[in-house]
Amino acid sequence: MTPVTKAYLPDKTKYKKYIDRIYDTGWLTNNGPLVRELEQRLQEYLGVKHLILVANGSLALQLAYKVLGLKGEAVTTPFSFVATTSTLAWEGLKPVFADIESSSFNIDSMEVRQKLTGHTSAIVPVHVFGNPCDIDAIQSIADKHNLKVIYDAAHAFGVKYKGQSVLNYGDISTLSFHATKLFHTIEGGAIVTNNDELANNARLLTNFGIAGPNSIESLGINAKMSEFEAAMGLCVLDEIEQINEQREEIWHVYQQALAGLVEFQQFNTNANNNFSYAPVLFESEQLLLNVEKTLKNNQVTPRRYFHPSLDTLDYLQATQVCKKSRDVASRILCLPMYTGLAHKEQLNIVNMVKTCL
Repeated sequence: MTPVTKAYLPDKTKYKKYIDRIYDTGWLTNNGPLVRELEQRLQEYLGVKHLILVANGSLALQLAYKVLGLKGEAVTTPFSFVATTSTLAWEGLKPVFADIESSSFNIDSMEVRQKLTGHTSAIVPVHVFGNPCDIDAIQSIADKHNLKVIYDAAHAFGVKYKGQSVLNYGDISTLSFHATKLFHTIEGGAIVTNNDELANNARLLTNFGIAGPNSIESLGINAKMSEFEAAMGLCVLDEIEQINEQREEIWHVYQQALAGLVEFQQFNTNANNNFSYAPVLFESEQLLLNVEKTLKNNQVTPRRYFHPSLDTLDYLQATQVCKKSRDVASRILCLPMYTGLAHKEQLNIVNMVKTCL
């Protein structure tokens, strides 16, 4: 079986050395030394001021909404993993969907302007598949209407926009470090901000609002990362260049072999591609279904990221109809992409897709 993605497992001996440090200290959680070390190394590697590790990417989003004091409505994209929207609804915020650009798969800034109301408190765009949004236009809208901007940057690890980390834009960016991500800590995520006050408040909320042994300053939640997860993150970060090189090679094989047969995401010219996913767009949903069936019959499991379009979810009772998002969601398929995917195996996938086309 060839899955759409597979968790990267670093050198076992190296991982054991980090685990030995946990056993030596007996410190398993509560902002332990490995968590602090990983935060520092990630801040340096990514080029950001504050990075707060948390238990998962969904909690990172929820904490971001809490820290910024959001209320009412948030304009967001219907073309994303469901967590982008479900975290808003979970926190009592109303997701308002703005349609996407068919070429970049990102939220359309013109659509964002049209969806603003007197109840809008924030814009929550997604850098889809690591492709940066129209950051300048979104910030201009936010400044004009006094809105907060939270970027769901779950896919954007290591992406730079105009020469600096894409995570430095907006009020807060959030990351997911789930096991299937380009960089992972088994489960985990992070909040990134350049604002000292927001960073301090995020740390406070991450640990029940506890400021000291006898001081509870605010409402909070348990969103802490464990030392064992931080150990995995440190190991993966040690090998991140090797991971990046292999993923880039795999992505280029798809791009070169399928050029002219499928559509590829149009990437922001001011940014780099981190090769986190391999999405391809077919002419029709029926053609996609034919390819999907052929691959699955041959023990290959692609994934319809992101399907269905989130504006179609009944429980959200959305009134917006996002035609472009629904169209792209019906025709897009992510092909297997992970470090360790054998070249021969990938060529077999390519040939099956070509045969269907």
